[in-house]
Amino acid sequence: MSDPVIGVDVGASTISAGLVSSDGTVDAAAQARSDVPGAAVATILALVERLLAQAAARNLRVRGIGVGLPGLVDVEKGVMRPTDGHWMSELAGVPLARLIGERTGVAVFADNDVNALALAEWRWGLGRGVSSLVIVAVGTGIGGGIVVNGGLLRGSQNTAGEIGHVAVGLDGPRCVCGGIGCLNMYLSGRLLPERARERLAAHPGSAVLARAEGDPARIDAQGIFAAAAEGDALAREVVDQACEALAVALGGLANLINPDVIVLTGGVAASLASLREDLLTRMRRRTLPAVLDATTLHVRPADKRHTVRGGAALVLYELDRRRSA
Repeated sequence: MSDPVIGVDVGASTISAGLVSSDGTVDAAAQARSDVPGAAVATILALVERLLAQAAARNLRVRGIGVGLPGLVDVEKGVMRPTDGHWMSELAGVPLARLIGERTGVAVFADNDVNALALAEWRWGLGRGVSSLVIVAVGTGIGGGIVVNGGLLRGSQNTAGEIGHVAVGLDGPRCVCGGIGCLNMYLSGRLLPERARERLAAHPGSAVLARAEGDPARIDAQGIFAAAAEGDALAREVVDQACEALAVALGGLANLINPDVIVLTGGVAASLASLREDLLTRMRRRTLPAVLDATTLHVRPADKRHTVRGGAALVLYELDRRRSA
């Protein structure tokens, strides 16, 4: 095994870390809960140190550490910016890259988690060998990462790819970001159940409520998609609206970016897998035909064993970028 890198993925419920080789193989992995208040930094450091020890035991030198964070990131400083709507608000403003670097003596890079995933898909996954790809992660929230002509699209403030806050409705519900009609409000794992609860009065016998054992607070995205597949009227309304919103956003991205590949991933992606053809049909009404014909849409459910490859790909991308600068 050549000298590896460490990838870290900070999620809403789990922090994962892995020792990753240059071909994308995850040779060792470790996880811990991320929902323990005030423990995020200590947890990340503990996972990283555990993997460094495993590398040292094999006489391997770790070349770098990459961290994917669930928010807007100042890439040069390695800091997640304080903004509304973070799932891990305790990390906002923390100089995480510097803290890890000082503790370990290893080069550390941080970026948005879906940007990191985009780099992993481009280097090792469904986008390997293509020029441009878009990845959309649908989980607790919705994020995006974009690779164009072999480079990660970050934008002037490193905020490019925030597809969850693309407005898909002219007068939709107000999002946590303050915007109106954001895709996030129609499809994210946290907010999709809100759309179902809003309709409960009109569907008192809904299978969605039955799946939640009669408690509206327990309605979740998985139950909504499952009830829709069974023909439940409320669930079908919510899922139809969610798919329409997603198709608007993806069609717009396809026209704007002209990617070779679009990858849907995240915790909600498993529920979207059976709807791939329906999404393509909806996208066809909103996308230039030649553009959509040249774009391949993949649906890949999230796998915590693989999300750590995002941070690893970030290390390799940054080392290459800085060498050629």
